[in-house]
Amino acid sequence: MQAVFDQIGDKMGMKRKIKDILAAVVYFLYEKGILHNTIRVHSIDETLDELIKTEKSMVRFGDGEILMIKGGSLVLQKASPEIGEGLSEILGYQYDDLMVTIPDVFVSLSEHRKESRQFWRDHLLFCRKVYRRYCNPDRIYGSTFLSRCYYFVEDKKDCGRWFAKVRKIWENKEIVVVEGSRTHNGVGNDLLDPAAGVERIICPPSDAYGALDRILAACEQFDKSKMFLISAGVAAKFLALELFRKGYRVVDIGNLDMEYEWFLRKADRKIPLEKHEIVEEEANRAAGYDTYLQQIKYRIQDTA
Repeated sequence: MQAVFDQIGDKMGMKRKIKDILAAVVYFLYEKGILHNTIRVHSIDETLDELIKTEKSMVRFGDGEILMIKGGSLVLQKASPEIGEGLSEILGYQYDDLMVTIPDVFVSLSEHRKESRQFWRDHLLFCRKVYRRYCNPDRIYGSTFLSRCYYFVEDKKDCGRWFAKVRKIWENKEIVVVEGSRTHNGVGNDLLDPAAGVERIICPPSDAYGALDRILAACEQFDKSKMFLISAGVAAKFLALELFRKGYRVVDIGNLDMEYEWFLRKADRKIPLEKHEIVEEEANRAAGYDTYLQQIKYRIQDTA
């Protein structure tokens, strides 16, 4: 029996090696311009400067959203044709004042740590056709790494400066944070401290797309002078678009808080956060999160 397992392991190892070689070859062709690339992406600094200096909204695409366009499911969101089609339309970057961000991985991965370089080479091997089909060649996209600006980079010298810039986006602004029940953006750290005030809408931690109408209805109870920070997975893309169309300013921050926590802790790996295990009101009070609880104005319950 052990011999059978060894054979299976050898075959899986060989498949991984072949995949890694193919991914490296494809990326080499991108770097050398042999595979024509029409996709342009601003740097992290350029993306942040635009958000600081203008009133633009932002919707971010990571590898998960690209996978869902291909029809794949994520851990926290089941796939559907409706979601895939909607995401592909948003990826087309239709509006001047709704910035779309994508991973800045088409020209070089030299700044990335080893694991990150391999991840993005693999990603482009399997997903490059999605970008080529749906990205708008007449636009310059923002960099999705503005909200994931710690773990991926090998040299951390710019991380503090990037996070300082991120926090300036909502400096002196009244903000509404739309997030999952486990997320706790800014809880236990100073990420949201520059804001003039913080209110929250709590969403289901998974399959939030199914609650999109109810989340949107709660958002519409707030004045349009408020800035929305959204951290609600794939549903955030659709919510950002609808709020933007209704005249709100909205920034899709994704897992920014998690990256910020890793930065503060000088983590050398992806570590779990204790606050992500705290859900019920009693547990939040026991953790000392009274201010967080006071900020919650609406809770959208999972009806599944």
